Amino acid sequence: MGRSEGESLQMNDLKALTLGAGFAGQGHSEAFRAQGVKIVGMASRTKDVVDRVTKEMDIPYASDDWRQAMDEVDPDIVLVGTPGGAHYEPVLAAIERGCHVFCDKPITTSALQAQMMYRAAREKGVKTAFAASFRYQPHALLARQLVADGVIGVPWEAECVSHYNLDPLIPFGWSHRIDLGGGRLSNNFTHKLSICEHVLDGHIIAVNGEARNDMPRAPVVEEVHDFRKRGEFAPDSEDEVERWESADSEWTYTVMARLSAGLPTAQPVSTLFKHGGLQPRYQDDYVAFYGSEGAIFIKDAYAQGPLFVKSRKGSWEEVAVPASITDSLADIRDDTQRNWTRLAELFVADIRGESVEPYQMFRNGWVYQSTIDAIRDGNGWVEIAQDC
Repeated sequence: MGRSEGESLQMNDLKALTLGAGFAGQGHSEAFRAQGVKIVGMASRTKDVVDRVTKEMDIPYASDDWRQAMDEVDPDIVLVGTPGGAHYEPVLAAIERGCHVFCDKPITTSALQAQMMYRAAREKGVKTAFAASFRYQPHALLARQLVADGVIGVPWEAECVSHYNLDPLIPFGWSHRIDLGGGRLSNNFTHKLSICEHVLDGHIIAVNGEARNDMPRAPVVEEVHDFRKRGEFAPDSEDEVERWESADSEWTYTVMARLSAGLPTAQPVSTLFKHGGLQPRYQDDYVAFYGSEGAIFIKDAYAQGPLFVKSRKGSWEEVAVPASITDSLADIRDDTQRNWTRLAELFVADIRGESVEPYQMFRNGWVYQSTIDAIRDGNGWVEIAQDC
């Protein structure tokens, strides 16, 4: 049974069970191993896949039954790397056992379920982490430092704009269905909102927006097993498609939001989130922050960089990420893996009773899902509750 929150935990005595044998499950496992956590098992719905992955990763236990896996490996931490539609039941079961839970985004597929997960964890006293983790991009951390130092004055506006030019014949998978955890809001938007909240040292207050499904059906291609490589299996034309599956997730969204900022003199920051999944880009994707004294521009959708600053009377100048930021992060080239690793570092340190900076928990996952539901409903401005 998972340990209670107050129990003393030594450096190498934490055990974790990973749910999901795909990209996220493997990445979570590596992130927690880097913190000295023992990955004692992995469960996934496809037996031959989980058998292969556990062998490759030297994980001693494999199962296609997560309930049985929880009983047999008795973890302290459960790492949830499955698509969002498969989170609700195993997360509640893990919480009931007293396990701490690290969960990828989206936390689940409805605000009501997310609220129940948050409440269950709070009542049980377990720790939780919500992995909308691109807030740990080095250039996003630099922007946070610059805003805190007053480089742009009082924050006024923020923009997150991206266009991905995805193939409309991407083979059917979980990303095509809201009930499976798909949709650009559940995935792309969560990272961008997390970046903006962290840079501004604030949180979302209200939202108004709309989402559109540009891909009402998708071809079924049996060979696709890795989400990252799905584009390689896309048919060249609709004439080649033998079977279609209906799709209801959004591929485009336009969102206006009001975010608080950490400065006591700041009014809510007017923020625009614009994403076109299938539309081509003409200029760079970007994340930008505008204030009373200047602006910050970060190239690429998730603030990958480089970063430029302009004062009101000056010109745009590139600012390099300082060693104080790069030294605080693991030396990992892959952005996703490095960001998971940073969140895992904070989460594990917190479990061990160390003092850590704030990180995103299930409360944030519930707030984000409430925001996503409001955008999908498209009923105008909605104030976002911060607790329940």
